[in-house]
Amino acid sequence: MTVRLNPYLNFRGNAREAMEFYHSVFGGTLDVSTFAEAGGMGVPDDEQSNVMHAMLEVPGVLTLMGADTPSHMEYAEPAGFSVSLSGDDEDTLQGWWGGLSADGKVNVPLEKAPWGDTFGMLTDKYGIDWLVNIAGPENRG
Repeated sequence: MTVRLNPYLNFRGNAREAMEFYHSVFGGTLDVSTFAEAGGMGVPDDEQSNVMHAMLEVPGVLTLMGADTPSHMEYAEPAGFSVSLSGDDEDTLQGWWGGLSADGKVNVPLEKAPWGDTFGMLTDKYGIDWLVNIAGPENRG
């Protein structure tokens, strides 16, 4: 039996754009289903093409899910959490940092931290906070 914890991000009308952005950053396979494809689900006609469910899968690395919150449901801008990316593959994590920070805001530059790793924090152009930690040589397993 397998259990997995993965982020599920909510958007208001721009989930497809956001998930396609993450796909361009992380690679992998992106599957997107609209409300129309799911039978309408009671959302207004002008929201039928919005994303009911999207899943970005990078096998063995990450799963990121997302959807548009319909207008009849309460929606709050993302706050109070961060998505963390970590490991010792410096080239991959540096590349993800570069991709995620495009048109976003770097809150803490990606640089050597007191604990010996390379660490940074950013908010991407969709308002999602990310932490990136690249294990330093002394912290690699």
